[in-house]
Amino acid sequence: MALLITDECINCDVCEPECPNGAISQGDEIYVIEPDLCTECVGHYETSQCVEVCPVDCIIVDPDHTETEDELRAKYERITGGD
Repeated sequence: MALLITDECINCDVCEPECPNGAISQGDEIYVIEPDLCTECVGHYETSQCVEVCPVDCIIVDPDHTETEDELRAKYERITGGD
């Protein structure tokens, strides 16, 4: 499951530096998450760091990109080279 930033985002800039995969970037109006890079921090941390720091709780599971933990782990290994 990739995560999704909703339009409730206030552009506070705290989520982007927390993403270990570089999946978060500034979009046209709000921050966005690249689903191909988002592992929900699987492989890096026990919880999704962007969700932890978001002051307005606008980061949710993206219903269009559902993945199992095994799939997220495989994506992490692909992105990081198996670290």
